[in-house]
Amino acid sequence: MWQNKGNPLQKGLLALFALILIIGVTAGCGKKDEGGSTAAPEGNPDEVLVTYKDGGQVTRGEFETFMNVNLLFNQQYAQYKDEPAFQHDMMNQLVAFKILASRADDKAKAEADKQSQQQLEQLKSFMGMQEGGMEKLLKDNNITEKDLDEFVHQSIQVFVSEESKIPDADLKAAYDQKLAQDKNAYDIATVSHILIGINDPATGKETRTKEEALKRAKEIKDKLTQGGDFAALAKEYSEDPGSKDKGGTYTDMPLSQWVPEFKQAAIELPIGQISDPVETTFGYHIMKVESRKTKTFDEVKPDLRSEAAQNKVHEFMEKELPGLIETNNLPKPEESKPAETPGTQAPQPDAPQSDAPKTENGK
Repeated sequence: MWQNKGNPLQKGLLALFALILIIGVTAGCGKKDEGGSTAAPEGNPDEVLVTYKDGGQVTRGEFETFMNVNLLFNQQYAQYKDEPAFQHDMMNQLVAFKILASRADDKAKAEADKQSQQQLEQLKSFMGMQEGGMEKLLKDNNITEKDLDEFVHQSIQVFVSEESKIPDADLKAAYDQKLAQDKNAYDIATVSHILIGINDPATGKETRTKEEALKRAKEIKDKLTQGGDFAALAKEYSEDPGSKDKGGTYTDMPLSQWVPEFKQAAIELPIGQISDPVETTFGYHIMKVESRKTKTFDEVKPDLRSEAAQNKVHEFMEKELPGLIETNNLPKPEESKPAETPGTQAPQPDAPQSDAPKTENGK
């Protein structure tokens, strides 16, 4: 309900996934490949599919490799891989990678080399722990270790290059603007809580009435005011699996990750004071704020820089890239057959996740 254990692969490859996340794939529907195969369409690997300004080109073999590496990271893409709209979006991503990476200066290239090595070490270690090891994963996805290395390096080079072009003044302006819109935008807090739930988080079935939950929450509040140990009581009574074994504590978490009622209490509750029961959609919480502060500009600058770089890549894709592509021999999207399985949302990779309490919509 509250905890969402992050995948270590996803956490370590945030920079790598960023381009895919911000671009999105517009092929919102298509026939699912029931076999789950990631094999690319047959054809001459030397055939040139796309040409772009200044003599750039993408061969079928290069495109198929790029598709297969993406399918390694995002297996849900397999059901869309034969859709022309999806293929066009993937080709645009590949061309964008190639052009933007080629614009990196020597300093950005050196930093990308360093970061790529770190990311690849983590990635390969993770893959090696999977069933069959890294060799099987690569073989199943029709790629080589060299293909993987080149994909990771090029992806990181794009973002390192774009980040290096963003002045600190622009980042500070973004920081100030966000604070002006929401004074708590960068607030973090260490909060301990004991949750008395109403519904079973696994099944959604009601386990007790609101009146019963409130009564129990008040009883726990009384135990605390009489000197009870918060951590011990959290382990005994709390129904939040994400924090009960840690004494009910979430440490230095962004307030924006919490449901409105919990967030408001975390903002207003005096430090060290035990709250009255706080009602949310999860039930009733007995809360204690251990610490609270607003993150400084220097603390959030790396995140702001990453966000700004993502925006720059997106802007390049939207405004500049269409004018750089000269020929594209992929099947046109409008020539595709009617989709058998309608969809309303593009396939997306799993976002890196946090162990923090989630918002109401993400419970």
